[in-house]
Formats: sequence, structure tokens, C-alpha cells
Amino acid sequence: MSAPSSARTVLVTGAAKRLGREIALALAKDGWQVAVHYRDSLEDATKTVADCAQLAGASAAFRANLTNETAVRNLLPKVIQQFGRVDAIVNSASTFEHDTAASFTFATMDKHLRSNAGAAIILAQALHAHVTGRDGSASALARRPLGVVVNLLDQKLWNQNPDFFSYTLSKAALEAATTMLAMALSPQLRVVGVAPGLTLTSHLLSDKKFEALHQLSPLGRSSTPADVAATVKFAIDNQSITGTTLLVDGGQHLMKFERDFSLL
Repeated sequence: MSAPSSARTVLVTGAAKRLGREIALALAKDGWQVAVHYRDSLEDATKTVADCAQLAGASAAFRANLTNETAVRNLLPKVIQQFGRVDAIVNSASTFEHDTAASFTFATMDKHLRSNAGAAIILAQALHAHVTGRDGSASALARRPLGVVVNLLDQKLWNQNPDFFSYTLSKAALEAATTMLAMALSPQLRVVGVAPGLTLTSHLLSDKKFEALHQLSPLGRSSTPADVAATVKFAIDNQSITGTTLLVDGGQHLMKFERDFSLL
């Protein structure tokens, strides 16, 4: 059954686990109905849905391979069919595979660009069409923008190193797209970037190494999942922000790192 048309609904990509899950839970706590996108992590997505539903009263999981254009184009219509409307999209899902200038191939670039930039652009395009068709009258636009897209970027765009070459290219493309989409899709949509620093550990880092690296910033700590989720919420709520990126990294972009954190 579709939700009431007045309920706010957000699609969070990559929301089954890690940072996407934290963003989904923060928005659910704020009263948003959450569409939880996942690719393969059905069990994790099911848990995120259950936890969001306890907070907001409505949530559902949606599977899509973001490297597949057809799957991406079908994603938002499925969410709209479930909830009746969508007001915001948070593009948190990300392919993050290591390559270098020496190992770079068209295939690795294509995989990262499709998932990390192309999917976000198509979803913004779809949300723009949805909100314009839904309530794009002059009186509605005079009150506020009708929708918002938040793109998760990376502080390394402002502090580059040559590691994760294709990933960095894809995030640079998404950062440029954030500016262009904000111009092209206004006044119906706002488009905002959020760039975390080192936020969560990975299989490449021990807990001890992560803690040491997390402290390498002018503020003595980088971003936490709660910091990033709060910034996403701020970007969604603030009606005057568009076409820019909020760096949430404890100032790590001000320090020079010769390698990616995971390889230091």
C-alpha cells in the first residue's frame, strides 16, 4: 500500500550497511520514510528496513545493480509505486576498488563511473521529472524547492593522491555533476555534495591503525558516521544550499597525504 502523499520519503542507495545504513537510520529517526537500496546484501538490507520502520513507521528494501542503466532507471519508479512519492535521494552507494595509473583500464574506469557517477545522475534526472510532474506549479516552486539530491563524495578530491585511481576519477566526475545538476535541475531540485574524511575502517586496516589514522587531522579526529549523517540531514533540510560540497573530515583535506589512508 502506498504511503500518504504528505509523508516525506527518501531513497538512500547503499543503505544496507556501513555509512549508508547510518544515514538511513538518522533520517528515519527524523521522521522520513526510507527506501533502502541494496545490491547483494539482502540480509543487511532487511535489518536496516526493520530498524528504520521502528523509527519512522515505513521502510522497504529495493535491489538494483547500479552499474546497469536499466536497473537504475527502474529503481525510482519502484520506490514511488511503494510509497506514493519521493522527496529526496542520498547517493551513498559506491564502488571502491584499488587501481593505479599503471594498472588503469577502460573496464575499471567504466565500472566506477557507472556506479559512482552515472547512477547518481540518472536518479537525479528521475527525481526531477517526478517532482515536476507531481507538484511543479509556480505557487509550489515559490514556497521552496520540491526535492533534493545529496551526493556522497570524498575529501581526497581536495587532497589528491594517485591511489584508487578510477574511484577518484568517478568521484571527481560526481563532484562536477553536482554543480551542473544544481544549475540544470533548479528550481525544482537542490543538489548538494557531502565529502567525508576517514570515517569507517575496512579489511585493509587494523583497529589500531584506523584509530591512529583517524586522529590525523587539524581537529585531532576525522568524521564519524554520526557526523556524516548529521551533515546529510542538514543538507536535506537547509533550503538555501545547492551546487556546493560540505567537507566533513576534521580538516583532513588541509593535510597532505602521499597515499590513500588504507595504504599508509
